[in-house]
Amino acid sequence: MSDIAGALGPVFLLILFGVLLRRIGFPGESFWPQAERLTYYVLFPAMLIYKLAIADVGNTPLLPTLVSILFMLLGGSTLLYLLRRQVASNGPAFTSVFQGGIRFNTYIGMACADALYGDAGLVAAAVVVAIMIPLVNLLCVLSFHLTLHRGNLGPFSVFKSLVSNPLILGCLVGIALNQTGIGLPGWSKNTFALLGSAALPLGLLAVGVALEIRAIHGAWKELISASLFRFLLLPLLMLAAIHWLTPPLLNSQVLLLFASLPTASSAYILARQLGGDTTLMANTITVQTLAGFAFTSFWLVLAQSFL
Repeated sequence: MSDIAGALGPVFLLILFGVLLRRIGFPGESFWPQAERLTYYVLFPAMLIYKLAIADVGNTPLLPTLVSILFMLLGGSTLLYLLRRQVASNGPAFTSVFQGGIRFNTYIGMACADALYGDAGLVAAAVVVAIMIPLVNLLCVLSFHLTLHRGNLGPFSVFKSLVSNPLILGCLVGIALNQTGIGLPGWSKNTFALLGSAALPLGLLAVGVALEIRAIHGAWKELISASLFRFLLLPLLMLAAIHWLTPPLLNSQVLLLFASLPTASSAYILARQLGGDTTLMANTITVQTLAGFAFTSFWLVLAQSFL
C-alpha cells in the first residue's frame, strides 16, 4: 500500500497544486486554456510518439488487451443505457452520467502508470490509450445521438473527430515508426523526449486548474450513479475480463488502473457542444477527480494482492 500511495501521492498533489494556482490567479486565467491546448496537441502526442517509437511493443498482448477493454466498455455502456431512467432525471443529465461513467482521465492514467511501473508501464498504457480513446469517444457520441436524437452526429462527423484526435494520431505515428524500423533517428529522439517530459506535469496542473470545487451542488443521484459506475462497476468488469483472459501481470495492472480512473475533463467540452447537462458534468469531473486518489489506490492495492 505504501508504494502505491508513494507513487500516486505526487500525482494528486500536482492536481491540488493546480487548484491552488487557479485560486491565487497565477499566472492568469488566459494562460491555462493555451497551456492545455499545448499539452493536448503537442506535448502529449510527443510523449506517446517517443515511448511507442522506441518500445518493444511486441511484448504487449494486443488481443487480450482489446477484448478486456471491449468487455468493460460495452458491458458498462449497455447497463448504463438500460438503467438510464433510474440513474438520471432527464436526457441531458443522462449523457453527463454516461460520460462520467465510462470516460477516463488520460493525464492521470499515464502519470500513474509512469510512477508505478516505469517505461514498461508507460508503453502498456499507451497501447491501452490507443484502444480506449476511439471506443470511448464513439460510445459517448452515440449516447448523445440515442438519448437526445441529435441529427448532426452522422458517421462522417464521428469518424472525423476520431481520426483528428491528437492522442490517437500520436499513438499511430509512434507505432508506425516502431514497426517500420525507422524509430527516432538522430536528434529527434532527444527532442521528442524533452517535449514529452513536460506533458504529464503540465497536464496534471491543468486538471487541477479546471476543477470547480465551490460549484459542487445538487443532482446527487446523478453524481453518485456516475461515480458508482466509474469506480465500482467498470473495475469489476475489467477484473472479470482479466480473470478470463489472463494477460501478463503488468498489462493486467495497467488495465485495472485505467478502469478505475476518474472521468476526463474533456467530457465538459462534449457536453457543451452536444447539449448535455454542463453543470452536472462539471460537478462530476470535480467530485471524481478529488475522490480518484482513494478509489484508484483501492483497486491497485487489490490488484497487487490478487492478480
